[in-house]
Amino acid sequence: MCPINSRLRNSLEGGQSLHSSEQSSERAIKDLLRIEDGYLLRGQGNFLDDLPTPSSTLFAAIVRSSIAHGKILAVREKAALEIPGVRAVLLPGEVQAWSDPFVVSIKSPVKQWSLAVDVVRYVGEPIAVVIAESRAAAEDGVDAVEVDYEPFDVLIDPREALSDAAVKLHPELGSNCIVDRRHEYGEVDKAFGAAAFTIVQESLYPRNSCTPMECGGVIAQYHEHNGAYSVTSNFMGPFSLHVVMAAALRVPGNKLRHRYPQDSGGSFGVKQAMLPYVVLIALASRKVRLPVKFIEDRLEHLVAATSATSRITTLKAAVDSAGKILALDYDQIEDCGAYLRAPEPATLYRMHGCLTGAYDIPNLRVRNRVVLINKTPTGLVRGFGGPQVYFSLERLIQKIANKLNKSVPEIYRLNYIEREQFPYAAAAGGLYDSGDYRSALSTLESAADYEELIKRQSERRAQGKLYGIGYASIVEPSISNMGYITTVLTPEQRAKAGPKNGAIATATVAVDASGSVNVVVASTPAGQGHQTVIANVIGDLFGLPANQIIVNTELDTAKDAWSAGSGNYSSRFAGAVVGAVFLAAEKIKNKIATYAATVYGCSTDEIAFRDGKILNTANPEQTSSFSRMAGAFHWSPALVSKNLSSALEPGLRETAHYSPEVLTPPDEHDRINTSAAYGFVLDVCGIEIDIETCQARIDRYITLHDAGRILEKKLVDGQILGAFAQGVGAALYEEFSYDQSGNFLSGTFADYRIPTAQEIPEPRIIHQETLSPFTPLGAKGVGEGNNMSTPVCIANAIADALDYSDIQLPATPPKIHQWLTARGHLEKISPAPKSLTTIPGASRNLIGASGEILFDASPDSIFDILLDTRRLMSVIPGCEKLSRNDLDGVIQYECEVVLRIGVIKARFDASIELSEIDKPSGLRLSGKGRSSLGLAQGSGLVKLSRQQSQTILAYNYEANVTGKLAAIGSRLLEASARVVLNQLFRALAREAEGRKRKPGAFHSFGRAIKRLWR
Repeated sequence: MCPINSRLRNSLEGGQSLHSSEQSSERAIKDLLRIEDGYLLRGQGNFLDDLPTPSSTLFAAIVRSSIAHGKILAVREKAALEIPGVRAVLLPGEVQAWSDPFVVSIKSPVKQWSLAVDVVRYVGEPIAVVIAESRAAAEDGVDAVEVDYEPFDVLIDPREALSDAAVKLHPELGSNCIVDRRHEYGEVDKAFGAAAFTIVQESLYPRNSCTPMECGGVIAQYHEHNGAYSVTSNFMGPFSLHVVMAAALRVPGNKLRHRYPQDSGGSFGVKQAMLPYVVLIALASRKVRLPVKFIEDRLEHLVAATSATSRITTLKAAVDSAGKILALDYDQIEDCGAYLRAPEPATLYRMHGCLTGAYDIPNLRVRNRVVLINKTPTGLVRGFGGPQVYFSLERLIQKIANKLNKSVPEIYRLNYIEREQFPYAAAAGGLYDSGDYRSALSTLESAADYEELIKRQSERRAQGKLYGIGYASIVEPSISNMGYITTVLTPEQRAKAGPKNGAIATATVAVDASGSVNVVVASTPAGQGHQTVIANVIGDLFGLPANQIIVNTELDTAKDAWSAGSGNYSSRFAGAVVGAVFLAAEKIKNKIATYAATVYGCSTDEIAFRDGKILNTANPEQTSSFSRMAGAFHWSPALVSKNLSSALEPGLRETAHYSPEVLTPPDEHDRINTSAAYGFVLDVCGIEIDIETCQARIDRYITLHDAGRILEKKLVDGQILGAFAQGVGAALYEEFSYDQSGNFLSGTFADYRIPTAQEIPEPRIIHQETLSPFTPLGAKGVGEGNNMSTPVCIANAIADALDYSDIQLPATPPKIHQWLTARGHLEKISPAPKSLTTIPGASRNLIGASGEILFDASPDSIFDILLDTRRLMSVIPGCEKLSRNDLDGVIQYECEVVLRIGVIKARFDASIELSEIDKPSGLRLSGKGRSSLGLAQGSGLVKLSRQQSQTILAYNYEANVTGKLAAIGSRLLEASARVVLNQLFRALAREAEGRKRKPGAFHSFGRAIKRLWR
């Protein structure tokens, strides 16, 4: 037991402070009301966009690359500056003059500024910033900025990027592999030589991300008098990146004042991607010498914010004849996107110390390669490396069980770390604090829900259904060691740079003259219930009602206590942040108890804090209100000082810094304890595959958690449910898709599919508590576990249902159709359902539309309109200018067209060609368009035929798009194309019939697309 927990144990004796786990859980269910809920449900939250700004504040919109890779030949901003309300355009040259590239943990010649300089390397990369008097004017300015490119070859596959022949994203690096590190622990070759079997698991974990309700935002102001910047943003930390942002702005840390609002509409890690925008908007403010505000829209967030890394893993296991794993050999290829952006390659190394999972495996070999390709830079996403590791490891466990004809629980029992081994030193250095994995497995197997699940599988299979059961067993690290990222460096490089380690959490507790308590924490909440948990912990410690405690979750780096390790990440709230609050409050409690003991003439051990009073337990008649006793420190400080020991200062304001002693730097053999606490998650689920719809349905799901001491059960369950929902999304729905040209294809919720409440079943949650000896309250993290365990648990169930091993996530209907066909459940000639045939990531981003229109006019009348510039202009949706040129039997039109797709409006400079003219039977209609949204090119046949007194106009059109247009996604684009072409040809028919266009006819297009957008 560490010294901290010795004090904790003493504080808890007699029930004076925290309740026991059983009492705490009961109290949470019975009494707890989230303090945050009332004002949030009434719409009174204080989010970034709600904050007041000076009347002089301007608004920013970002010009983004429409291609994945190419040289910037020119950025022409003149037309933008002529738009009313546009004040300025921030350009790459100014960014280079006023700032530096972002620093990263790997020394390399690769440089990333907040704007692209010379070369763009992913679709959506910022190129310029338009600053205007309104957001609308800024967006109009973005549309008017023209960018010329020289396109380069594109890389979207990490394996291709490793080829010597591949184009180099950063020629100065000489390779697309920016990290190649090998680590070995134990006697790996000897273990494989002694093994009865070698089992191999090859996995591809795809890119996905989080979709918080509130996107990112920054309000920045440059102070010319001292060269400092003030920034308010919903960046969620970690605050180690504060120094990165300050360095990029070329100022010391105290000249980058960063404030954070009280509330955040979710983060799940992704708001770490605000790092470049903080710098960029600060520079925009410097340009105009006024405050500038930027709010990210949903399309920007999906296209260009960040994503989890995609990882290609080859995992080999040396296994004896009984199923005991003797050694693991990992080969991991990490896709980090176009740049290595801090804190990457943290995703790869956050799990390094616990790569052996919940299993006692002494021998481990690892090769880690980080590859740069033409995709958005990656970063923090809930689970942060865990989903990638456990997808391979737990799929491997299922393969071992199948190979030996054993159940997965049998393999678990054989390989689990024993209770007596804790604290357990894993092969790569993780120091697992506590656990009882076998007991947890027994608890799960004895649960009625589990017995029902096994029974249900037998029944469904007897009915001929495809029903599988999947398992996942993981350790959940929390309270990250800052030093884990330096494991990517060699021991020699680490020695030169100096040691880095720890995970400081900071909190300040103060008691005012009325006996009320104020708490300030260096952690901004995103739904964890900071105010509720802290108020209840402090209330229990001081014997006060929770409504007498105010918890301030705003943060100001210029005034509040914080450190490089601060922030809301790595499931550190319960273990580290609340722990720091407890330590600060304990100092105050000790002061008050010392003074009360002198007043009552008793020992401090006899002082109790109960029901708003401070009393002598040996003489209950000696009692005083908490407010009176604490108020004496303010009203009679001299008297209090006289009665305090010389070691205690009189004030009732204490700041505590907590950093676990077990978090040390990597050793000379690259062993690293990556986190302070390690929870445990054991999942089992039943999945039924519907052959008709090719869908996987979650029939039952059970998840068991050991998160140490449970502070508030309802909030713990809420975190589990949230992570579970995201895990289901990763398993069955969500994926960032790109075509071979690097176009992002998942920029709306039409194509980046996230599950709704209808698709998320309620899991059965079981709790087990083994207290951590390394955290002040014995608590461990719980917010990320199911985002690590649920994807592979579902994958294992699908593999079991289909008896098929090559499962790739997300398990969408098109993929399940392929697997069903491969296993003979469907005839190989059976096509996928029509709605399933378009698979994101196809080599070309094609959209198509076809249809027929019947009208009362001759085919010749259509040609008359197509050859008449004035009449044709009247029927093209959004056409503002049209001119004609004829050449070698081809009729060419140059035009300017304004189109709106959902919430996106763009002006296209377009060329339209009429060719293969066979009057009056048909022609080919071709077009090319360029706008700030990207490029569009299409071609299609128009056929005209008579049917009695009417004409049938039939069209079949196919188009290819790039840039922001592609990001809108195939579903929305195809719907848009159908609507646009239908409107065009109906307008042609009306013009041919001599009918006037209905007022607002083309506005109906916008309304239709907006409905699709929603």
